[in-house]
Amino acid sequence: MSFKINDKVTWAGKIDWELRRFHGEEYSTHKGSSYNSYLIRDKKTILIDTVWKPFAKEFVDNLKKEIDLKEIDYIIANHSEPDHSGALPELLKEIPNVPIYCTKSGAKLLKGHYHEDWNFVEVKTGDALEIGENKLIFVEARMLHWPDSMFTYLTGENILFSNDAFGQHYASELMYNDYVDNAELYQEVIKYYANILTPFSTLVEKKIDEVLSLNLPVNMICPSHGIIWRDNPLQIVNKYLEYARNYQENQVTIIYDSMWNATRRMAEMIAEGIKSANSDIAIKIFNSSKSDKNDIITEVFKSKAILVGSSTINKGILSSTAGILEMIKGLSFKNKKAAAFGSYGWGGESVKIITEELNKAGLEVVNEGIRELWYPGDEEAQRCKTFGENFAKTL
Repeated sequence: MSFKINDKVTWAGKIDWELRRFHGEEYSTHKGSSYNSYLIRDKKTILIDTVWKPFAKEFVDNLKKEIDLKEIDYIIANHSEPDHSGALPELLKEIPNVPIYCTKSGAKLLKGHYHEDWNFVEVKTGDALEIGENKLIFVEARMLHWPDSMFTYLTGENILFSNDAFGQHYASELMYNDYVDNAELYQEVIKYYANILTPFSTLVEKKIDEVLSLNLPVNMICPSHGIIWRDNPLQIVNKYLEYARNYQENQVTIIYDSMWNATRRMAEMIAEGIKSANSDIAIKIFNSSKSDKNDIITEVFKSKAILVGSSTINKGILSSTAGILEMIKGLSFKNKKAAAFGSYGWGGESVKIITEELNKAGLEVVNEGIRELWYPGDEEAQRCKTFGENFAKTL
């Protein structure tokens, strides 16, 4: 499958309708994804990125239907990760000497992935490649979200090929932001940012400011996953700036796991207390052993505060709680308050452990947490409500 974006640019990627897990098992893709590769025809012919390895042969076969492979003058590798570069070995069997333009780090990482000494041409921000009527301008985007990431800008057509930035794991044959369901689209946008780009928010803001300072007109943004931004394309740039600046909504997210529903009861009572103190706050409650971890992280990203709870087990906490805390710690969320809660039968270490992990994650822990022995009765439930009320007053 391929389709013309305009007279010079053709999409030559792959829509992956069945994809449900990405980065191994680390990222859920409820809406599938796409691997966007772009063919530019000017006086020179350029291929920007490829597709994931499982679709490599299909990609090369489809590319042959679109163009004689020997007509490809240059390949641009904006990013070395295998979902973008996976078809390079198959393609370069056919055209082994074609120059591959990438960052210095990109060449190093591509060699690390494929152990091939291809014809790499290393570029840096501001370098340009004359291709005929137009030219390509390269902009390094280090740590957005890998060390080798790069943007490529096509003059004349005013298209920014942004690789992972501004993308989404979202399969749609409609392919453009003005065609798809924007509620679905932006849910995948915020999920992608929350789970992948949050640790690099400071770099996101600096890089966007740098790109905007170039005063390049942008008619279209073509990422490497999901849809193409052609209707007011800078809307996604402005949304990223919003996300990068310690984004939060008027929301509290409560995350827990429970063995015999005692900690679940605490979560619900704490929520009641928060709501009674401030009815305008949106409250979302998730059992971390039953809810999708990336969906939970998305809600954490949106929240001004979180509460995390677990039963005590073997002097520790339940595994799903430990897992979500590890994700929260790795994502380096900013400007969020937090507290711990949990039930216990004898040891009761869970609240202390969770509090320590919340501190390690850099969240503002507002109190020492609350723990209750066995299943909360009326008196214990009221304590949890009061805890929620007091927590709400810190927001």
